[in-house]
Amino acid sequence: MRCLLIEDDLPTAELIREGLTQAGHQVEVCNDGTSGLARASHELWDLVVLDRMLPGGLDGLDILAAMRLRDDRTPVLVLSALSSLDERIRGLRSGGDDYLTKPFALDEMLARVEALARRAGQRAEPELLMVGDLTLDLRTRRVFRNGRPILLQPREYQLLEYLVRHQDEVVTRKMLLVAVWGYHFDPETNVIDVQMSRLRNKIDQDGAPPLIRTVRGIGFTIGAPAEDDPHADA
Repeated sequence: MRCLLIEDDLPTAELIREGLTQAGHQVEVCNDGTSGLARASHELWDLVVLDRMLPGGLDGLDILAAMRLRDDRTPVLVLSALSSLDERIRGLRSGGDDYLTKPFALDEMLARVEALARRAGQRAEPELLMVGDLTLDLRTRRVFRNGRPILLQPREYQLLEYLVRHQDEVVTRKMLLVAVWGYHFDPETNVIDVQMSRLRNKIDQDGAPPLIRTVRGIGFTIGAPAEDDPHADA
């Protein structure tokens, strides 16, 4: 498996990295929350091993929340010195798939990793996402509108995929900033509107009915236009 390890204690990080590597996994290590969130958001992983308490302004639960907000279902094993029942429950309810308290035996951690890998392999992930006549192929990251291929930049594809996964829901700008960019811009920035305009120009070519609508003062939604919605702009 391709594993991301986010752990600020260097000896612990090295111990885990060596154990996972010897078990046949590929491991990348981040030592703070900010870089950990960036790599978790912009790369594909089979497993994330995540320390609960991290430097860099973001702790493990912040990273978990950002991952789950963007529909990232990558299995996450939370490591923490906080061993109380309340903390374990909090870690699991925040999106963790398993919770292991420190200190721990390396063999137990590896066994939990193997269990998470088996569970992940049993999940049936759809190969296609569709809204109207728009189709996203999740395997190839290709997009088609009424059978016509649409070439998107990586960020445009991420933006569209998130919207389609939440079709017929209103998605706020803050949700998009966290889910697609992996961190927070100045809330006054127009980066989302610029990217959304480019995306619309590509998927609504040749007079195709617009799929993405702006919900004034809130965010965006994708789906069939609602004729009786006075708050939505094309």
